[in-house]
Amino acid sequence: MTSSATLLQLMWLASPALPVGGFSYSEGLEAAVDHGRITSEAQAQAWLLDQLALGLGRGELAVLAQAVEAWRDGDAARVTALNDWVVLTRESAELRQQAEQMGRSLLEWLRNRSDDARLAVLAALKPAPTYPVAYALAAAQTQATPEEALLAYAFGWAENMVQAAIKAVPLGQSAGQRILAALAAEIPHAVLQALRLPATQRQAFTPMLAILSSRHETQYSRLFRS
Repeated sequence: MTSSATLLQLMWLASPALPVGGFSYSEGLEAAVDHGRITSEAQAQAWLLDQLALGLGRGELAVLAQAVEAWRDGDAARVTALNDWVVLTRESAELRQQAEQMGRSLLEWLRNRSDDARLAVLAALKPAPTYPVAYALAAAQTQATPEEALLAYAFGWAENMVQAAIKAVPLGQSAGQRILAALAAEIPHAVLQALRLPATQRQAFTPMLAILSSRHETQYSRLFRS
C-alpha cells in the first residue's frame, strides 16, 4: 500500500503548479485549432485520447518506466541512452525545446530540495536533461512503484493539456472536466502498455502532430510556446 508521504510526493510532481513551465505548452494542440482540426469538445477529446495512446503511451511513458529503474539501479549509461532517445525523437524544434526546458527546470527544482548525488549525472546529460528522464529521478527518490510514477506523470500531462484545450478552442470548465474524465479512464491502460513495452518497440511517430508543431513555430498569433 502506498504511504501517505509517497502519495503526496506524487501529487506534488503531478501538480500543474510544479515550476517547470508545463502550462505554457500545448504540444501542437493550438496549431490543430488554428488549422481547423479541433473546433469542439468532441474533437479536442478525440485528439487528446489519440495523443495519449499513440504518443505519450508508446514514447514518454515507456521511457519513464525504464528510467525510474535505471536511476534506482545506478545505471548512468542507461539513463544517458534514454535521454538521447528522447532528444533524437522530438519531431520539431518546439517539442525538443519543451523537453529540454522542462528537464532543466525540474533539475533546478530538485537541486533546491535535495543533495542527491545522482543530480550530477542528470546535470551532465547532453545537450540537456529531458523532462521524462528528470521526472524519473524525482520519482526514483520516492518509494513509488514505476506504475504509480507513470500514473502521476500521465495525469499531470492530462491536466496541462485540458487547460490548453480550454484556452485554445476555447471550451468551458465543464467541458474540460469531461475531457479530463475521459483521459483519466484511459490512463491506466496506457500506463500498463508502457510498462510492458520492450525497449525495441518504444517509438515516437505522430506525423500530423509533428507537422502541426512545425507550423506552430511560425504561427502568427500564439498563446502557447508549442
